[in-house]
Amino acid sequence: MQYLPILFIFAGITPNPYSLIPNPKRMPIDRLTQEAVELLKQLIETPRISREEQEATDLLEQYMRERGLCPQREANNLWCVAPDYDGERKTLLLCAHIDTVRPVSGWQHEPHKATLEGDTLYGLGANDDGASLVALLTVFCELRSVPRNYNLVFLASAEEEVSGRNGIERALPLLPPIDVALVGEPTCMQPAIAEKGLMVLDVTEHGRAGHAARNEGDNAIYHALEDIEWIRTTKFPEVSPLLGPTKMTVTVIEAGTQHNVVPDKCHFVVDVRTNELHTNEDIYNRIRAHVRGEVTPRSTRLSSSRIDREHPLVRRAVELGRTPFGSPTLSDQALLSCPSLKMGPGDSRRSHTADEFIRIPEIREGIELYLRLLVGLSL
Repeated sequence: MQYLPILFIFAGITPNPYSLIPNPKRMPIDRLTQEAVELLKQLIETPRISREEQEATDLLEQYMRERGLCPQREANNLWCVAPDYDGERKTLLLCAHIDTVRPVSGWQHEPHKATLEGDTLYGLGANDDGASLVALLTVFCELRSVPRNYNLVFLASAEEEVSGRNGIERALPLLPPIDVALVGEPTCMQPAIAEKGLMVLDVTEHGRAGHAARNEGDNAIYHALEDIEWIRTTKFPEVSPLLGPTKMTVTVIEAGTQHNVVPDKCHFVVDVRTNELHTNEDIYNRIRAHVRGEVTPRSTRLSSSRIDREHPLVRRAVELGRTPFGSPTLSDQALLSCPSLKMGPGDSRRSHTADEFIRIPEIREGIELYLRLLVGLSL
């Protein structure tokens, strides 16, 4: 019986579950890896651009049903609750996203074709977020019937790459209450215990139009330059040991109609990445108090997140030789109200690039480490 050592842990034969980490040699890791890779190939060849995930979600739903799962669906979000759910226990969510960005220029391989060269699999979404998605689903299938002291829920979410409201935000109210989440994203299987939030601001400066040949008008661009300089040079004093300072970057600027007209309006966009020591609302209020222009946030809902280093999930990851860090990139964590840990196979630096790839040994390591992380975990 392949899970006999695992069951011993839950049976209490060893007083400390952290003292006996499951031996991957006793688990069918090679078979699980092969199945996960085959599913990933199918996903790569099923275009799943954000807001266009229906066909890929259909594929995943059929795959899950063929393995005896009973998935539920809302829009293009798909989830499943392990059958031993007990409302008296804490609940762990395994989450990864289905969607991808649009392919950039410069691909030497076909983005929507799964191309295997040696142990490297090329294709759009192979790294972000296909590898985490198939690895977590594989692990959920293996652990759904293994005794645990916590409930297990798997969610494949949509619209993550565009922070869409029909993604995880739409699915969460339909799930059981979640106490902690493991979010699959390419982190080289290192645990991100904090993640920067995101707030996009539209700033509009107003002046007065006039002829550029005469000393007329009130140039809105000059007002914008003063505010942009404040944004460029301001450093908020609250610096996170995990995420560093909150960062503001002007990324778009638009003004003027033609060369001889003093512009009466200038619009620019600010990308704000908040650390866990701020709320987005706090930073918005500080910016609004210092700049002259009208400041309008597109949304304040994409918050920074963190999980305590002493959380059992983090302590187990450290016991497995993993090194906690803070992540500058955004994920579905921003829309979770519970503590969450981001960890998955692949490398974030490959995401959104031409010839995106994942290595098969990385998927294998991901499955193995997820199993080691979750089997015997006590929440």
